[in-house]
Amino acid sequence: MTTSELRRKLIVFTCFVVTAITLVPVVMMVLVAFQSDAESMAAKPSFWPSSWHPENLTRAFELVPLGKYLLNTIYFAAGTTLLETATAALAAYAFARLNFPGRSWLFGIYLATLMIPSQVTLIPQFVLVAKLQGIDTWPGMILPHAFTAIGVFLLRQFFLGIPRDYEEAARLDGANRWQAFVRVIVPLAVPAIATLAVFKFIGQWNNLLWPLVISNSDATRTASVGLQVFQDTNGTQWNLLLMAATVTTVPLIVLFFLTQRWFIRGITMSGLGGR
Repeated sequence: MTTSELRRKLIVFTCFVVTAITLVPVVMMVLVAFQSDAESMAAKPSFWPSSWHPENLTRAFELVPLGKYLLNTIYFAAGTTLLETATAALAAYAFARLNFPGRSWLFGIYLATLMIPSQVTLIPQFVLVAKLQGIDTWPGMILPHAFTAIGVFLLRQFFLGIPRDYEEAARLDGANRWQAFVRVIVPLAVPAIATLAVFKFIGQWNNLLWPLVISNSDATRTASVGLQVFQDTNGTQWNLLLMAATVTTVPLIVLFFLTQRWFIRGITMSGLGGR
């Protein structure tokens, strides 16, 4: 066995071990979700259920409007993802292709906002949304997350890798700047855009802090906030709580398997793979 083959097998084995360790809490969550009330509340818990209780799924939906929370989460995650992707693509194209005074300085300042924790800007955002009467409304939840510096950075790096000859050929054929962007740049950047969209959708799906602050009713509560409401109103019924958590996790798993081809390709082509 050569050194390269041994290294490859060690890497594969390490990845397998890390994956297995990562999946342990997920498997435990699913197993406890199908336990009885007494078994999940036992002083000495046994994670493997002695008897399976699929009716816990129906009970979880009866205790809180979990279906409404899931629909709200889809609406919130999809809305913020579409806006973030669109604004990031436009800003990244400007930083990658347009020449204007102070471009590098402006881009550096824009990236510097990544060093500011989101908790620091939470109160100013809340005050601004409150003054605009956006509390417990969809515009108030979605619009503050319509811009992202990391998305601009990712797409800018990808746009810089696209040869200018493609765009110049379109300009020679009579296309203006906007037409060249929509018909040439965007189709070539689909892997990177899809990667950004998946990242943002997952991030907003799991977003707890902003929806918790801005939403006051079931009309706008997302699944992450709904799980907190579930625990507050029903106590520590671990089997039902983890059943609700399992239900809110399934859409993300399905999304990843549907988009993993674009996801992996976008990472390798955009520079996030560590190259």
